[in-house]
Amino acid sequence: MRKNVLIVGAGGVAHVVAHKCAMNNDVLGDICIASRTQQKCEAIIESVLRKNHLKDPARKLYARQVDALNVPELVNLIKETKSEMVINVGQSYINMSVLEACIETGAVYMDTAIHEEPDKVCENPPWYANYEWKRRERCAAQGVTAILGIGFDPGVVNAWCALARDEYFDTIDTIDILDVNAGSHGKYFATNFDPEINFREFKKVWTWVDRQWVQQKVHSIRVDYDFPVVGSCPVYLTGHDELHSLSKNIDANSIRFWMGFGDHYLNVFSVLTNIGLTSEKPVKVAEGVEIAPLKMLKALLPDPSSLAPGYTGKTCIGNFIRGTKDNKPREVFIYNTCDHAECYQEVEAQAISYTAGVPAAAAAILVARGDWDVKTMVNVEELPPRPLLNLLDSMGLPTVVSEKPVTFTAPVIEHVASV
Repeated sequence: MRKNVLIVGAGGVAHVVAHKCAMNNDVLGDICIASRTQQKCEAIIESVLRKNHLKDPARKLYARQVDALNVPELVNLIKETKSEMVINVGQSYINMSVLEACIETGAVYMDTAIHEEPDKVCENPPWYANYEWKRRERCAAQGVTAILGIGFDPGVVNAWCALARDEYFDTIDTIDILDVNAGSHGKYFATNFDPEINFREFKKVWTWVDRQWVQQKVHSIRVDYDFPVVGSCPVYLTGHDELHSLSKNIDANSIRFWMGFGDHYLNVFSVLTNIGLTSEKPVKVAEGVEIAPLKMLKALLPDPSSLAPGYTGKTCIGNFIRGTKDNKPREVFIYNTCDHAECYQEVEAQAISYTAGVPAAAAAILVARGDWDVKTMVNVEELPPRPLLNLLDSMGLPTVVSEKPVTFTAPVIEHVASV
């Protein structure tokens, strides 16, 4: 049994992770929330206590300040707090330093997004091979459990791919991961998670087509799909984390990711990009100060956590999978819908944070119980999916399987560039 959780980060996803871990602290033990700004951690604790979510009041829930890029400082914090599990939900720039601290201390490592370097955007695929997988042998040699990408996408969608492979298909032709937010936050323009990381995704599109990496232009390929519950929504071919492990671990001809965007979002994003405000490269202003336009834009836009109180509507995320079973063609749509207002009522967060945070807490429970304590580095599709999905059914993110879904029909994707 593993005990005591260190949550690194204090944003919207960390907020949800803290609530769900507190609701299961009889299994998880003491919980420490740490970030550069301890005040943000304290605010999360206040929310947990306000909702009366500390299941076992004898267990500690407390905050610490930490520089997550400082490995010795993280090592000391892990030892001081006696944390046997670390859930990294900070900016993706810190992934390798947090992972290194876990390897040095033997603590379990979990994250919800792939590692990025601040000065490198949309590197050549597969992205996990650039950083995370280079440390896999060290994890195995030292018996360190490292679970990569255990949010929703990546995370739950990876588990759905494993479920489809294990229970629904003999062969898989295509997997189309569809993510749409049909909610409304009432702001002129905002992103649902860190704007800096969000906009860095939209520099180029790497997708897996006919068993090779293909590069496409951003927001250039659109499909309108009739989703369950939320109805018809436009989605655009987009690059995303999970493709980079699924292409290696799931035997499928094509694996693609599609994200929903409204016309207003795309128009504003286009203007911001065309005038250079989504650039990560520093520029010098008249006073001689250097600043990356993207960082300034992040400071100007609403904090994603601030969107939660007035958010209405629902999200729908699902995998449309096409293949064969018993020598017959088969199509299945595996999905979840989540309501913004219900999420706020439960944990004072919006649904985007909720869908990313709940699976990380569920994974911690599975590790604590021993179900997922594999003592090596894995992506989610390499783990048995049923324990996670069964647990999520009871934690607020139920899985629905439609065996006769509306067919998702994508256009032919030309090979603009490939690696």
